[in-house]
Amino acid sequence: MSSISQSTPRETAAPQQAASWNWAAIAWFGVLLIFAYLPTLIRLVEQWDQSEEMSHGFFVPLVAGYIAWQKRDEISKLKLSSHWLGLVLVVLAGLQLTVATLGAELFLARTAFVFAVWGSVIYLGGWPLFRTLCFPLVLLLLMIPIPEIIYNQITFPLQLFASRVAEWALNLMGYAVLREGNVLELASQKLQVVEACSGIRSLLALTFLSLVYGFFFTKTIWIRIALFFATIPVAIAANAGRVTFTGILSEINPEYATGFFHSLSGWALFFVAFVLLAFVHQGLEWTGRRWFHGSRKTTD
Repeated sequence: MSSISQSTPRETAAPQQAASWNWAAIAWFGVLLIFAYLPTLIRLVEQWDQSEEMSHGFFVPLVAGYIAWQKRDEISKLKLSSHWLGLVLVVLAGLQLTVATLGAELFLARTAFVFAVWGSVIYLGGWPLFRTLCFPLVLLLLMIPIPEIIYNQITFPLQLFASRVAEWALNLMGYAVLREGNVLELASQKLQVVEACSGIRSLLALTFLSLVYGFFFTKTIWIRIALFFATIPVAIAANAGRVTFTGILSEINPEYATGFFHSLSGWALFFVAFVLLAFVHQGLEWTGRRWFHGSRKTTD
């Protein structure tokens, strides 16, 4: 007896890959972006190297790229399609770069590069790809220094706050100190709380670290948001502690308030601030578990 085998559609259908990449277009856009923004990128990297406030900028594109690579399985399941709004955004970013170059405005030129990257992603992969890569794409903004006019408006109030806290803490510990603005007069010398001691340096770096930390160590959205906002009081408190600690060291030996020891105290207190941020995370996790289990028991 002969048997006739019939193949079902499930057996004959070849698996289809949702994401199909146009590598030629990706390479073309990449070359154009690098060529158009190369002078801007060179000056940006130079500022990362020369400015302690922006030394974390070297890590931002690396971490963003790693996060994007972590999402490769999710991206492979997307149905990619080009969207014309992405090309519009690339053109607008180019116009912004032209205006910024004519006006010698570095912030506009640098943000134009980030907007051009966003537009390229939308044009090449559509909105599903942009939504998937939204976090690492937004993270790129943290590699751009704050405009000088905004930076000055932020740093001076922080300098005064750090000076007031240091004055209060030193008086509490029995050290005679007189404050005039952002200058602390101790028995041995005067300490000036300069821009580098305003807390903005640790605030920028901690903001970057808090976002990355929240992405990798918690999946709860409200905890990620809380960690982001917690960086502000943590960074300011840590910097006020640094100024106080510097005042104590200067009373022991005035050389401890400058040079290597001053830089070392900055790194040490930044580490302390990051540890505090980790403790805040654990406290938020504990609060979330208590609230969730408590509300669930109440409803049950």
